[in-house]
Amino acid sequence: MAPPTTEPLTAERILVATEEVLRRHGPAKATVVDVARALGVSHGSVYRHFRTKAALREAVTKRWLDRTTATLTAVATAEDRDPEARLRDWLTTLFEAKRRKAGDDPELFATYQVLAEENGEAVAAHIADLTAQLTGIIRSGTATGTFASTDPTTTARAVFHATSRFHKPSFAPAWQEPDIEKQFTAVLDLVLRGLRA
Repeated sequence: MAPPTTEPLTAERILVATEEVLRRHGPAKATVVDVARALGVSHGSVYRHFRTKAALREAVTKRWLDRTTATLTAVATAEDRDPEARLRDWLTTLFEAKRRKAGDDPELFATYQVLAEENGEAVAAHIADLTAQLTGIIRSGTATGTFASTDPTTTARAVFHATSRFHKPSFAPAWQEPDIEKQFTAVLDLVLRGLRA
């Protein structure tokens, strides 16, 4: 058990410790007791913040997914930028963020793939957030005459699915291919050509 600390136990501290425990032990072996031990508290203290192990795992999954959403929000809401440039930057940022997560910490990325499968609601909410951002960009482009779309929501979903090879975790092995940047640019250019008014 870690030495006790005077720092108050918060949900954020628990989530940070949980991520470390997951990195060390993997999703199959990580327990709430391990998290409590890492924090120097009783497992009951952890349960006061997260009522079940499943709730803790869902919260850590949501926290991980929210990092990507937050990174993309700044790009999606940059109203002073041309919608086509914003869309290009948004898709590029999404691809780079996912690829960085897979490449920088493959063990944790694999862990989160398992957790994401367990927590379908968190993943569905994440995808809804991302497609809402895309919808906003496409709606803005339609309003300025940059894009031709009669239904920005449907168009956003189509763009999200058309580019899934570059952000869906199951495609992570392909992100190491030597020409992946060229593949991404070709798909991105095709999508943008198709959207232009």
